[in-house]
Amino acid sequence: MKTQALLETESAAEVAHVLIEALPYIRRFKGKTLVVKYGGNAMTEEHLKHSFARDIVLLKLVGINPVVVHGGGPQIGRLLERLGKTSQFIQGMRVTDAETMDVVEMVLGGLVNKEIVNLINQHGGAAVGLTGKDGDLVRAEKISVTQRSPDSDEPEVLDLGHVGRVRSIDPSIVNTLVASDFIPVIAPIGVGEDGFSYNINADLVAGKMAEVLNAEKLLLLTNTQGILDKEGTLLTGLSLAEVDELIEDGTISGGMIPKVGCATDALRGGVKSVHIIDGRVEHAVLLELLTDRGIGTLLMPSKIGSVSAWI
Repeated sequence: MKTQALLETESAAEVAHVLIEALPYIRRFKGKTLVVKYGGNAMTEEHLKHSFARDIVLLKLVGINPVVVHGGGPQIGRLLERLGKTSQFIQGMRVTDAETMDVVEMVLGGLVNKEIVNLINQHGGAAVGLTGKDGDLVRAEKISVTQRSPDSDEPEVLDLGHVGRVRSIDPSIVNTLVASDFIPVIAPIGVGEDGFSYNINADLVAGKMAEVLNAEKLLLLTNTQGILDKEGTLLTGLSLAEVDELIEDGTISGGMIPKVGCATDALRGGVKSVHIIDGRVEHAVLLELLTDRGIGTLLMPSKIGSVSAWI
């Protein structure tokens, strides 16, 4: 039977092994920028919120530069419900009239953004909250969608209101904050040429932000393990060509397609690699970045050498 002293020694040795395993990754990513899209359960479950904040603080303390872009759809929906306003979705996007946009700005730019900033600061970081309106960070353009009408040969144009896409990003304010050792936390709200505010999908903002910042990596936190094959096994080390094949044969389908589309656009835009990881796992960011096995799906521009060279 092992003594208490021996158990404590083995536990300490295990901690030392973990730190040694992380060392080459810390060395590789030191001084690099990582864009992390934060959403899903990781944003709503209390222990996961604190876990994420600690991960981000640790990355900054070892010399890596995290930039956080967050969502907040469920929080928006809950406040709209409390206000007696029914949420309407078209093709997965929330119809956002002027009144709803006020709520979106209140929730994303206020409640959610400041909670994330507070959590990071509480755990020893120095976070600064932004929306895409600050420093002319995100320029938006209005999205219009169409649908086929059974009564007409011409597609019907549907107005989503204040829903936009990224037109351009000026990263000056983000670069200034990173250079001053702050952690930017960005809400996905942009401004159009018409002067109106637009709600933008957080994945899209994170992907474009990673491109413009010439980020080493883009991490997308989800409520799934990552990309699974048809037997439910986690896939990783995928190239752009392999992803295209998986979409074509139906392995990648449904809600994973837009997320993968965001990832592949970022890779084609110059981001070195993209990770789709399960935000429901405690310390998911550290496990993916600083351990040999990782926990999610790694996407690369092409197959070059071993997967570990891209982690």
